[in-house]
Amino acid sequence: MDEIQGYVDHIVYQNEDNGYKVMSFSTSEEDIIVVGTFPAVDEGETLILRGEYVEHPTYGRQYKAHSFEVTKPSDIAGIEHYLASGAIKGIGKSYAKKIVSRFKEDTLRILEEEPERLAEIKGISIKKAVKIADQINEKKELRDVMIFLDRYGIGSNMALRIYGEYGEAVYRIIRENPYRLADDIDGIGFKTADSIALKMDIALDSDYRIRSAILYALSKGATEGHTFIIADNLCKVVEQLIGIDVDSLDAYLMNLVIDKKIVVKEDKVYLSSYYYMELNTANMLLNLDNTFAIEEEQLNEAIKRVEDKQNIKLDGLQKDAVKVAIRSGVCILTGGPGTGKTTTIKTMIEFFELEGLDIFLAAPTGRAAKRMTEATGRGARTIHRMLEVKGASDSDNAIAFFERNETNPLECDVVIIDEMSMVDISLFYNLLKAIEPGVRLIMVGDTNQLPSVGAGNVLKDIIASDVFPVVTLDKVFRQSDESDIVTNAYKINSGEHMVLDNNSSDFFFMERNEVSAVINTTIDLVKNKLPKYVDAPCEEIQVLTPSKKKGLLSSIELNRVLQERLNPSSASKRVYEYGDRIFREGDKVMQIKNNYQIEWKEYSEYNVVVNKGMGVFNGDMGVVTMVDLVTKTLRVMFDDNRSVDYQFSQLDELEHAYAVTVHKSQGSEYPAVIITLLRTPEPLMIRNILYTAVTRAKKCVVIVGSKDVFFKMIDNEQIEKRNSSLDIFLKGLVATE
Repeated sequence: MDEIQGYVDHIVYQNEDNGYKVMSFSTSEEDIIVVGTFPAVDEGETLILRGEYVEHPTYGRQYKAHSFEVTKPSDIAGIEHYLASGAIKGIGKSYAKKIVSRFKEDTLRILEEEPERLAEIKGISIKKAVKIADQINEKKELRDVMIFLDRYGIGSNMALRIYGEYGEAVYRIIRENPYRLADDIDGIGFKTADSIALKMDIALDSDYRIRSAILYALSKGATEGHTFIIADNLCKVVEQLIGIDVDSLDAYLMNLVIDKKIVVKEDKVYLSSYYYMELNTANMLLNLDNTFAIEEEQLNEAIKRVEDKQNIKLDGLQKDAVKVAIRSGVCILTGGPGTGKTTTIKTMIEFFELEGLDIFLAAPTGRAAKRMTEATGRGARTIHRMLEVKGASDSDNAIAFFERNETNPLECDVVIIDEMSMVDISLFYNLLKAIEPGVRLIMVGDTNQLPSVGAGNVLKDIIASDVFPVVTLDKVFRQSDESDIVTNAYKINSGEHMVLDNNSSDFFFMERNEVSAVINTTIDLVKNKLPKYVDAPCEEIQVLTPSKKKGLLSSIELNRVLQERLNPSSASKRVYEYGDRIFREGDKVMQIKNNYQIEWKEYSEYNVVVNKGMGVFNGDMGVVTMVDLVTKTLRVMFDDNRSVDYQFSQLDELEHAYAVTVHKSQGSEYPAVIITLLRTPEPLMIRNILYTAVTRAKKCVVIVGSKDVFFKMIDNEQIEKRNSSLDIFLKGLVATE
């Protein structure tokens, strides 16, 4: 690691949120560009830097600083240069010269210890001297906090957030209970707080430590889909986290129950929020479970009129589904691809429209809502937009909320939700709060798809409860001579090995057993072969992979390669480097967290705003249309023609989407998909991942990789069990009625 010393000549770029700066730095030997995180550092300040020289592909040689130390200028000229730089508001070149002339080498001490003496300078009042002193003290306070936190391995970005949360109280809080960091600050988990605590010699069996480990384990379980953890398993997880044996968690659990942090029911331990969400969801569903009496003959005549109008003929199960939807307050329609779910939904909609009822259509993601619109010919929205979401981003401490709720319900008679397998308990709970009794709720989904990314197992739990009518369509209308995608999807789902001879028009397997061969074949398919074959631009051809981070064929690694091959650097394309990623005009990107407060706009062909609103959501995909280095913004146009301007500091909300994980593709449909399968991580070699990936394709599937991996995934019917209890609550409430 190289150490250099000098002063900040000027700041080229700075991010006010995290302290990242690009600076022109003067040493005794050279002037060099320095990059790194330098909160509370201004032009003119003297620094000692530790880091290394790097060669940037665009900007050339620069110095990447890992840590820094602010030192005092070594001579009068340096002191004057610092004060004249504007680092301290109220002191310019003229006052800098006067101050240094008056106090000479003692200037910096005067500023820190006797700032009132600045009033000795003509033109500086006592009031102005106090303001200058406040600035100096605030900067010194922040630097001291950062130095204090640096001892515990906390970097500059996180230190800024901690200081923003606690201010000067940070010392007391960390010394008394560093585990508060995990509770109060998003992005700090138990492990970070624990590493701080252990460096402070907090006892391994500290109550604070065990309590924090319990809450962390439950929160971590929620990120894996669980709404509760069995008590014995929770004890094992906690012991693994803290590295010591725990005789019993009973006393700690009781204290957390008293504090209303958790709920314990029999052997199940819940975070309070998930317990009450599942319980209240069950209650609200049952409140919607009304019966609408309609004579069978009248119903048959109405369905016949719809069939004649649409020039269709429903089979028996489809008719049953329509009748159930008409007569029930809550019902579920399930079935795999090609089973006529869309035709059935359209028939329901036609009937309700003839009855003069208002119908709302929605889906969990923008792409799923767009598919629903195209399939039904009626406008569909995301559930978030239907509920008129407001609030903050996932990474903020502020809580998002929905304008539509129990006090301001949805103004409609029927709500139809598609892709219900993607809906987690939190979103479903908020949806039900906005639906009044008397409104029909129709849920549509494929139970063989992957479950929701968020906690809960909503669709499967509702079906398992056996409380509401469920119609499962099982007749495939898209026959094998029309679609091997559909045929093979069902074979995969049933564990059947198909013949991979490529005698198909829409399902191909290209065996490649080296990473480089998989990548080269994938690029050739996206760029050259598939766009013509499916009559779609290469931007609409989607690469899918099981893994996000693990392996050379993870979505992260694939995106690095695909970006350079599909959207290479060009003098006509502006770029911005954010961390280890480069965002370039023309890049395909995806929003990876919900941001309820960011503004979107729709522009006319003359660049006039014709519509605007709030909110971009996890899974929304688009293209970078503009990188503006002056305003430090990046514009993305999403699939539904909404354009969003991101500040450079917000780019942690975006990732490249040339390749996405199968989980992220849920609810989407693409003209063609390429699925890469080679050395897939063992936990991801499961049947429903493959089934979900194949069913994302509309016209063509190409699997590139190992046949051995492909067949192993088909053989592995294991689905990771989720701990959820919506079905238990539903059964229990019905039993007590």
